[in-house]
Amino acid sequence: MTMVNIGNDWDEVLKGEFEKDYYLKLREFLKSEYFSREIYPDMYDIFNALKFTPYSQVKAVILGQDPYHEPGQAHGLCFSVKKGVPKPPSLVNIFKELQSDMGIMPPSHGCLEDWAKNGVLLLNAVLTVRRGAANSHRGKGWETFTDNVIRYLNLRKEPIVFILWGRNAKEKEALITNPAHLILKGAHPSPLSAYNGFFGGRYFSRADEFMRARGSGIDWRISE
Repeated sequence: MTMVNIGNDWDEVLKGEFEKDYYLKLREFLKSEYFSREIYPDMYDIFNALKFTPYSQVKAVILGQDPYHEPGQAHGLCFSVKKGVPKPPSLVNIFKELQSDMGIMPPSHGCLEDWAKNGVLLLNAVLTVRRGAANSHRGKGWETFTDNVIRYLNLRKEPIVFILWGRNAKEKEALITNPAHLILKGAHPSPLSAYNGFFGGRYFSRADEFMRARGSGIDWRISE
């Protein structure tokens, strides 16, 4: 019995993943965490990145670290917050880079669902977190799961752009060996590092140009 139903072609791609030993241990850990503590995102939002962006439709992957850990922020898409929630500093910097790179004005909100629906997989390395405690679910099994997601994407014949910001994301580079794909790297967009190699990276236009040359661009616009 598969415990997770994503509802698109990821179910076939990840068949068997949720019965593996590491995942069963992770699941037991998560059951006790959600029962005893405040955990983000809501348990029904954990796999939103995969739900919004089917395997066959992935054009680009943006890798985050772990979910936002303050109330109301995380909803299963890396760097994204629900409408009505103030934009976190990293997201403000992502929007600044998008504007200087492609002239796209930042929306009034910080919800990136439009990107996810347009083929941008917004995947964190770790998919859950305790309230107020960044990296609190690190090393519990999520990294194995998300490494395997990237391995499955790497196998795809159709090209994908992998956008790796910051040290944690760059650690995944070794999993991307297929020459059909493009890897774009930069510093993390957080205010601590954005001026040391994030700004000016032109990730959005370079990803779009790469995909356009192969028959389908990436729409980076976000509706209000």
